[in-house]
Amino acid sequence: MYIYRDITQELSQSSAEIQVLLGPRQSGKSTLFALISNTLSPETPAQGSPSTSFKEITFDDLQLRQLANQDPALFLQQFEPPLILDEVQYVPNLFPELKKVIDQRKQAATLQPGLATKATVLFRLTGSNQIWMDKNIKESLAGRASYYFLNTLTVHEILNALPQTTIKYILFKGGWPELHRNTSLSPTTYLNDYIRSYVEKDIVLSAGIQKIAEFHLVLQLLSARTGQETKYTEISNNSGVSSVTVKEWVGLLERADLVYLLKPYFNNLNSRLIKTPKLYFLDTGLAVRLQGWSDPTPLLSSPQIGALFETLALAEIVKFINNYRKDWELFFWRTKDGDEIDFILKTGNSEIHAFEVKLSVQAAPKALSYPPTFKKHFSPKQPLVIITYGGEVLKLSPQCMVLPIAQLHDYLKTLS
Repeated sequence: MYIYRDITQELSQSSAEIQVLLGPRQSGKSTLFALISNTLSPETPAQGSPSTSFKEITFDDLQLRQLANQDPALFLQQFEPPLILDEVQYVPNLFPELKKVIDQRKQAATLQPGLATKATVLFRLTGSNQIWMDKNIKESLAGRASYYFLNTLTVHEILNALPQTTIKYILFKGGWPELHRNTSLSPTTYLNDYIRSYVEKDIVLSAGIQKIAEFHLVLQLLSARTGQETKYTEISNNSGVSSVTVKEWVGLLERADLVYLLKPYFNNLNSRLIKTPKLYFLDTGLAVRLQGWSDPTPLLSSPQIGALFETLALAEIVKFINNYRKDWELFFWRTKDGDEIDFILKTGNSEIHAFEVKLSVQAAPKALSYPPTFKKHFSPKQPLVIITYGGEVLKLSPQCMVLPIAQLHDYLKTLS
């Protein structure tokens, strides 16, 4: 069963000669490209006659990887576009040749006015190691490629395909497509393997990290602090790793799209605002596994559930922004006096939307409105939105509404 991805329309409508889809391994990048590249219906993947068939090549294949690196021109002679090139971070020598192919085609179109001048997609590239991608690709393909970001499944995507899925199991499994397609898989085993094979291999090796055990310990400490301010010194004291190194490792995890650093909203005129960013995992399944949970039921009554649910809500907003390529900005707001708003979303027209995350309506703020200091600074025109675990959309006051996380995606689509 294929689970439809919200980014599909953005990719299908783009005509950039090179599309680069970035994101963690096993988040569904190559499956998505294979689907849209061969114009097949997700409901009937075995039917249809694609008008333009893309050949898919993966550079996990060592022989193909070696050929593309040693003689990229020969590689492209044997495999002419249109192509899907999977895990391209392994073939840095191929990118100047891709650039050459695009430039030659543009030049030919200029010299021969009779040729079609409309750009069409020739290469669709996927990459799961942002560290190597940054080193080898972006400079080579500057001005010739469009970049997209695909993370694990959103709550909306899961419930759209599998409406009987509960939020409890989404929190526990996260958004890994294979765990939702194949219910016989053990989330514990799958995510243990993922941590060993990707997090502790690709990231550690590409970054030249020598202290693998210490890196894993820092990962666990970070997972226990998802949704909290990033206190590098505290993690350093608990891990024996210097705070400078901890900060560097957090930066690597951020570039790998595994964690997200939520910046505080502040200006120089207000010294009472907290300025330390908060760290969130972008997939709750990964955070839950690193915390050591192996059963979803006790998780719901654990001290970590509030921060994990807030992590799920943050990930839903961040993935929405990436899937629909919005130029929105996301912050949190907190004063040293204790007033806070979990998420401030500034949309393209600079309108402010504020969100609080609570497991239930009963946990909603008693005032059912914005803190006075927030109202004074922002003069918000939209009601405060309280994202909850379940329930229905409900207006609690003229300045406050409840929104279950299952409907967060649809609410975001209404924003300009």
